[in-house]
Amino acid sequence: MERRHPDWIKVRAPASPDYFRTRAMLAELKLHTVCQEACCPNIGECFGHRTATFMLMGDVCTRNCPYCAVTHGRVRPLDPDEPRRIAEAVTRLGLQHVVVTSVDRDDLDDGGAAHFAATVVAIKQAMPGTRVEVLVPDFKGSRDGVETVVHAPIDVYNHNVETVPSLYRKCRPGGHYEVSLEVLAYAKQTALESGRGVLTKTGIMLGLGEERGEVIRMLNDLRAAHCDILTLGQYLRPSEDHLPVVRYVPPAEFAELKRDALALGFRHVEAGPLVRSSYHAWEHVN
Repeated sequence: MERRHPDWIKVRAPASPDYFRTRAMLAELKLHTVCQEACCPNIGECFGHRTATFMLMGDVCTRNCPYCAVTHGRVRPLDPDEPRRIAEAVTRLGLQHVVVTSVDRDDLDDGGAAHFAATVVAIKQAMPGTRVEVLVPDFKGSRDGVETVVHAPIDVYNHNVETVPSLYRKCRPGGHYEVSLEVLAYAKQTALESGRGVLTKTGIMLGLGEERGEVIRMLNDLRAAHCDILTLGQYLRPSEDHLPVVRYVPPAEFAELKRDALALGFRHVEAGPLVRSSYHAWEHVN
C-alpha cells in the first residue's frame, strides 16, 4: 500500500474569494484549465492570485498516459470561438503572463498547432503587453506544427519531457524522448532564425523510479537542445487507477538538482515537491 504523503506535500484547501471568483468566471466562459483537469495541488494559490493555465481543445485527450488525470476517450470538434473566450478571460483577469496548454489531439492533422496560434494572436490583440507561454504537445514530431506555433507571437515555448528515457514505455507510451528533445531544439532554432527571442522550457516529474544519474544525463540532453527554463516537481498519484509513487523526493534533493541544473547553464530553474510546469511561470522570464 502506498504510504501517506509526507508533510512537505500537504497544501491547504482553496478558500479565498479570488479563488471562487476565478472558478466562476472560467465556468461562465466555458473554459477548461489544466489546474482543474489535472488535479493540480497549487490550484488554490494560482486561482487565488487570479491566474490559471488554460487548456485548449476540450478536456478529453487522445493519449492515455498512466500518470495523468486528464480524461482519455472520444474527442469533440474544435471550438472556433475558444480563442476569443480565452482572450476575454485574460483581459478580465488582467494577466501579465498567461500559460496556454492543451490535451493531445492526435486526431488533428496539425495536432492543434493552428488553434494554439489563433489563441495566441487573440490574446495579443486583446492584451498586447501580456506575455504568452504555450505548453504544447509533441505534434508527433511535426516540424510544421512547431513552426506554426513559434511563428505566432509567443514569448515562451514549453514542451514537457516529463520523465527519463528508461521510463517512457511505462509512463508515456504515446511519446518518444528523442522526439521531445528534437521539438525543443527545433523550436529554439526556428525562433533564432526568425530573429525572435523566444525562450524554451520543459518540465520533469520525479518519484516514478528514475535514478539520479539518469536525471543528470537528461539535464545535459536538454541543455544540448538549448532549453532555457526547467521545472522539477514531485509526481503525485491522481487515483488508484494511475501509476503509484515510487519515492517521495525530499526538498533538499530538489535543491541539489536545482544547483546542478543552474551549473549546466539553465536560465531559470523552479524545483520543489509541489512545482508544476506553470507554477510561478511569470517569474521564469524575469
